[in-house]
Amino acid sequence: MRTGGQILVDALRAQGADLAFGVPGESYLAVLDALHDTPDFRFTICRQEGGAAMMADAYGKMTGKPGLCFVTRGPGATNASPGVHIAQQDSTPMILFIGQVARDQVDREAFQEVDYRRMFGQLAKWVAQIDDAARIPEYISRAYHTATTGRPGPVVLALPEDMLRELADVEDVPASPLVEAHASSDDLSTMQDMLNGAEKPFVILGGGGWDADACTNMEAFAAAWNLPVGASFRAQDRMNNDHPNYVGDVGIGINPKLAERVREADVLLVIGARLGEMTTGNYTLIQSPNPKQKLIHVYPGAEELGRVFRPTLGINAGMRSFLSAAAALNAKPGNYAERTKTARADYEEWTAAPAPVPGDVQMGEVVHWIRDNLSADTVICNGAGNYSSWIHRFHRFRSYRTQLAPTSGSMGYGTPAAVAAKIMYPERDVIAFAGDGCFMMNGQEFATAVQYDANIMIFVVNNGMYGTIRMHQEREYPARVSGTELKNPDFAAMAVAYGGHGEVVERTEDFEAAFKRAKASGKPSLIEFRIDPEGITPATTLSAIRENALTSSKGD
Repeated sequence: MRTGGQILVDALRAQGADLAFGVPGESYLAVLDALHDTPDFRFTICRQEGGAAMMADAYGKMTGKPGLCFVTRGPGATNASPGVHIAQQDSTPMILFIGQVARDQVDREAFQEVDYRRMFGQLAKWVAQIDDAARIPEYISRAYHTATTGRPGPVVLALPEDMLRELADVEDVPASPLVEAHASSDDLSTMQDMLNGAEKPFVILGGGGWDADACTNMEAFAAAWNLPVGASFRAQDRMNNDHPNYVGDVGIGINPKLAERVREADVLLVIGARLGEMTTGNYTLIQSPNPKQKLIHVYPGAEELGRVFRPTLGINAGMRSFLSAAAALNAKPGNYAERTKTARADYEEWTAAPAPVPGDVQMGEVVHWIRDNLSADTVICNGAGNYSSWIHRFHRFRSYRTQLAPTSGSMGYGTPAAVAAKIMYPERDVIAFAGDGCFMMNGQEFATAVQYDANIMIFVVNNGMYGTIRMHQEREYPARVSGTELKNPDFAAMAVAYGGHGEVVERTEDFEAAFKRAKASGKPSLIEFRIDPEGITPATTLSAIRENALTSSKGD
């Protein structure tokens, strides 16, 4: 006989779990008590449920296994919801466990009671409540299958607190092999014929369900067929960016030459990407519902095929199985090798020395230094904001899962993602980029880094405003600044107060020494870059956006 809490922890161990993130709550004390007797299962204590859920998402991204998060009912669950949304849009396997009111209190609006099936209904692949301790192994097994099969995604399980205390006698359920759809021989043969007949093929990679072997097979497939390959929004680590067939990221701030290559492609092979708004340039690079390109769409979830774009050939297959088969094909590339070389040359030109922007700190040069001086397994994390455009354009991701960034565009992601990555891989360098507004949304997780000696490095790009919103504001309502200014703390001093190391950089030439001091400190560290608000992106300034908008309005 075991308590529900013990059965739950044992069920997770049976699935191979050994790490979870969370904020404690009285609603699941029985689970915390069971963890006390399970030293090989680590529970990372976080400072806010949003940060904990984002750490679980980062774990899911890094490992391909469900990231686990425990939060309490009501406010704990609502705080965690951004992480669930990120996992859903990013196709990340994740399980959120929520303490729930006792079963005899349900539907009375008891203290912090929420119906989680209704709350998370559109944010997760499956939402359920475990009302019988004897069924916990069944639910956990299903949760793992649901989170990892087809299109990966989040699962939410509510845990009534009295259920976790009740005793039951039940067997554990062992982990099962991953179930993955495979491309048929007819699918592969048709794809070969389409590529053989192509004159301007183009490949876009993205989505979840990848691993290092899939990436290796992708590189072999691209090389054998001389295919130009682009990465969808924030999926740049699916292929070594130094590979001669890699030609850039198809996302926000896309190279105009690359955008044109997508538009003019006669065969567009999309592997794993959903083809969402960010990757398709607001659905303009690819026409919906009938693309001008012949579209081969490979996706692990059948429900996504044809959802927005009608494919010429839809292939329901997982990334691992499809790319293993693709790499083994007998390659018969067409006459487009020179086009691929030209596309690669365009990429190298686009990512070369950045043009200067206003101010004494040039973030493009900072990113170049990181690219050229840190190891290929360095993990780069970021949330949302214009500061990320320098990473997307000028950094080169050279191995799988060196990029942790939300395709959902959620702010506050970089810091907790970096903490999770460093806890999992303490031997690797982990850097989080964050804007001043972005950092303040989950900056408290710097305390988690200090508590667990997770020596991350955070680059806070401080321009005193919500930069992306200000950019759009100047474009739509020029010279009418409202609701976007920020008065910030001394971020470096804040890092020291938390028990870490802090630096301020106000000139590009001071960065290298500051970085080396931070690295040598042996602590979690933060470098604050005080940049000119005018340098809003690598390509333009706030004044230029304003003037263009004013000129356009006069023309109208």
